[in-house]
Amino acid sequence: MRLLFLTALGAMALAPTSQPAGLLAEEPTFAGVRVLYGPGEDFGSVDARLIGEARHSIDMAAYVLTDRSLMSALGRAAMRGAKVRIYLDGEDRGRGASAIEEIADAPNIEVRRKGRSRDLMHLKSYQVDGRVLRSGSANFSISGEVYQDNDLIVIESPQAAARFRDAFERLWSRPDNQPVGLR
Repeated sequence: MRLLFLTALGAMALAPTSQPAGLLAEEPTFAGVRVLYGPGEDFGSVDARLIGEARHSIDMAAYVLTDRSLMSALGRAAMRGAKVRIYLDGEDRGRGASAIEEIADAPNIEVRRKGRSRDLMHLKSYQVDGRVLRSGSANFSISGEVYQDNDLIVIESPQAAARFRDAFERLWSRPDNQPVGLR
């Protein structure tokens, strides 16, 4: 019986696997993926670690950005020499606006807001150094990271980070964007 089992297991291991079709065929075959669910999992420490590892660049698209510890982490990344670009929804001008304006004036940080329109920029994602993508439903706020039912997905994949960066470049280059800060 054991010989039969090992033979079957060996045959399965050597059998060719079918390749995904359609859109999945374009995705990387191997990627490190970590999925977290809140409340209860420490989203803030995941963001602090990812941003703390940045050496070259961070591109962030944030529907809401009010978490001051996250903004401080972005500021520290910029002080280490990482180029930080933050793209915000155009309608969220009240909560955390002063902190965003302060960080926008720091060296190596550039912040833009989407021009006002009826359509939201609803992403909650960023890429670090072209190697890792953080995405999910959690806003970059204390309530989104600590109290609400949200997910956070970290994908360690240059291909996933590049796909996000391409989308980010399209958002960033919109002609009606509004710069934030003195620049």
